[in-house]
Amino acid sequence: MSSTDSHRYRRGLEILQKVENTGTPSIVTSLKGLAPDLATLAVSFVYGEIYTRPHLGLPERQLITVAILAALGNAKPQLKFHVAGALNVGCARHEVVESMLHLAVYAGFPAALNGVFAVQEVFRDCGMPDSDAGAPQPAFVPGAGGRFDAGWSALRKVDGHAGEEIIAALADIAPDLGRFIIEFGFGDIYTRPGLGLLQRELITVAALAAMGTAAPQLRVHMHGLLNVGGNRDQLVETLIHVAAYAGFPAALNGMSIAGEILAERGMN
Repeated sequence: MSSTDSHRYRRGLEILQKVENTGTPSIVTSLKGLAPDLATLAVSFVYGEIYTRPHLGLPERQLITVAILAALGNAKPQLKFHVAGALNVGCARHEVVESMLHLAVYAGFPAALNGVFAVQEVFRDCGMPDSDAGAPQPAFVPGAGGRFDAGWSALRKVDGHAGEEIIAALADIAPDLGRFIIEFGFGDIYTRPGLGLLQRELITVAALAAMGTAAPQLRVHMHGLLNVGGNRDQLVETLIHVAAYAGFPAALNGMSIAGEILAERGMN
């Protein structure tokens, strides 16, 4: 191993030790006999090069990672590892749970339920009771318009004109779907206080980019991330992070859309 490679490995090992809260990360010991090079590459690249980049902190990266893995639904052991990692780097229990609830909108209820059950297993393994793990209740008090008015206000704040266009396009073919988006997606979910709007949009962009099946919606939520206070660097960094957990094609496809969005907004 060259001195440069050795430096990247040591730097990655330090980050991984924080995430796993151990002096000897499990990936190193478990792959020692079978595929030690895979462990070395994971430590050096994922943690030594990606996790050490600026613009996203460890708590943000862990919430994004949890969202990606839960949305993909094909890596429960890694999902549980990163749920524990999120707690180790300072994420609150309710933030982890709320991230799973948020995915019900973008990855569906099965993914959200499976994610919550994985989170529950981690909490129980850590000796944490279920009773105080949930996210706070919705902060808004429905007025005359109830969920619809609350959701419409949230949609306009997050997605702006792009979100309004989606609802308008559904008016003739499936107006109830538009209503569900407003009332459930934004009225029930986005108004919950368990996560901030920027956290929700980072999670949404990461999950949609990782799934790779909803480019128009990914475009809308890249605008949304920027609308709620996110910046160019956070958007780009989120997509670079996706490469580690959903592969380079997913990250490249997302980055292509991001380039168009940033050009439209004069942010390149």
